[in-house]
This record gives sequence, structure tokens and C-alpha cells, in this order.
Amino acid sequence: MMEDYVEITTRPIRADEIVGRLTSPKIGAVATFVGTVRGIEADERIDHLEYEAYQEMAIAELRRICSEVKARWRTIQGIAIVHRIGSVPVGEAAVVIGVSAAHRPEVFDALRYAIDRLKETVPIWKKGGGRWISED
Repeated sequence: MMEDYVEITTRPIRADEIVGRLTSPKIGAVATFVGTVRGIEADERIDHLEYEAYQEMAIAELRRICSEVKARWRTIQGIAIVHRIGSVPVGEAAVVIGVSAAHRPEVFDALRYAIDRLKETVPIWKKGGGRWISED
């Protein structure tokens, strides 16, 4: 089984690097979710979002999500979750999650679970157009 990878970063996130962390000769399936900043928030045009996090707690929660995924889906071999904080321009990734396994059946369910749990439990907030935005 691979070691899980979690990170909170101010740098742009490269999905290909996340996939690279999750591949090996034993892996036949890697599913990824890339959440990007869209140019409209609450019917207002924006050019970026600002993300803030309680970093120590966010990292702990991300690790807990990885553990939950592997407990629910025993075939999952690797999980990587990277979330960007600071100013993130429209079109760039704010979050990338990858899940890998020998075969594909469970990676999609595990991936959806991971992003849903992140939105529910991880202390990361976003602001756009001068106001805080609830997650969706």
C-alpha cells in the first residue's frame, strides 16, 4: 500500500504530479478530481478567489479522510489530497484529489467520498468579490 499524501500549499497545483504520486506497477486505475476557480460567484464576475485555512487542523482532517477512505474501500492503494490557499486565479486548481487502486470499480466512489468529506469537515474558507462564500 502507498503512503498517503496531503498538502496545503500556496503554489499552483499540478494534477500530473498528483497522478505520478499514485502510480506504480501494481496500480491499474487512478481517478482524479480537479476543482478549479470559476469566473462567476453569486452572479458576480471575479478574477480570483482567496482561500484561508487553519493549517494544522486542515492537515489532520485530510489525513483522517484518507484513513476513512481506506477503511471503507479496502482495495484503495493510494490517496493524495492537495488544497491551495492564498489567491487562486480563475481557471487554476484550488484542490486536486487522486485515488488509486489495482482496478477501477471503487476509485470513483472513493474519490467522490473524499471531496464531499473535504467540503464538510476541513477548515478551509474561500472569499470572492469581497465576501466569504459557502462551499458547494
